[in-house]
Amino acid sequence: MWQRQCIVHDTFKWYDKHMWLEIRKDAIFAKETAVSMSRNYKEDQSNEVEALDSIYCGEMEVLQTEPFHKFQIPIATEEYYAETNEDSEQGLACKLVFTYTETYPDAAPLVEIEDAENFEDNFEGQLLEHLRQTIDENIGMEMIFSLVSSAQEWLNVQWDEHKKRQEDERARKVQEVEEAERKKFEGTRVTVETFMKWKLDFEESTGIAAKREKNNDSKKLTGRELFMCDNTLNDSDIKFLLEAGDSIENVKIDEALFQDIGELDLDDDDDDDEDWVPGAEDDDD
Repeated sequence: MWQRQCIVHDTFKWYDKHMWLEIRKDAIFAKETAVSMSRNYKEDQSNEVEALDSIYCGEMEVLQTEPFHKFQIPIATEEYYAETNEDSEQGLACKLVFTYTETYPDAAPLVEIEDAENFEDNFEGQLLEHLRQTIDENIGMEMIFSLVSSAQEWLNVQWDEHKKRQEDERARKVQEVEEAERKKFEGTRVTVETFMKWKLDFEESTGIAAKREKNNDSKKLTGRELFMCDNTLNDSDIKFLLEAGDSIENVKIDEALFQDIGELDLDDDDDDDEDWVPGAEDDDD
């Protein structure tokens, strides 16, 4: 008997628990349905458009009102509006086009990007993905102002990174030029071999070697230089006599010519007087 009562009690307990869960689900559904039925999306959307028009006065453009509002709002980095030279970049800019859906803001609006300027190839897709994440964070609330602000911040970040890349590239090019100039002044370490090679190449390119060779060929030796460097001149007279058919025994030497040879000053001078003219001293006397 006691066991039967326990079984009946547990059965009612299980039944009550599941009935409570079913009742709670029905209550939540009814609440959501009531909220949906009580919210006038058209009115909420019109109020947001009016507020946005006052915020972006003169910039926002309403493209259509039926069946749902469609409008565009331009965004740009600060440099885009600044006066710059023709050769300088002007920043990033685009237009965000929003279209309300039937149950916005409980559902996401449609977002498009038009008239993008100075965007890189992947910028548009990245910005749309960034906006989708912002939409997920704001579902259930009017979010257009948040989306525009988030997109504006994203543009600024991308432009700052772009400028940094440009500055890094300019600094790299300047460093390369400075390094090249420094190498010009450093040159090549000079050794005997490299100097001799440079000297030969320099003389060949400037014609010095050819000129030196030409001067060596045309240089005339003095009588003394010829005598000192050519030993055949020592017996040239005897050689001529023999070639003429005379014997050396028939050569007559006048010994009187050599009687005063001891009185001659035969000291060698280091330098020959190239301007000496025979008989000139006698004329001076």
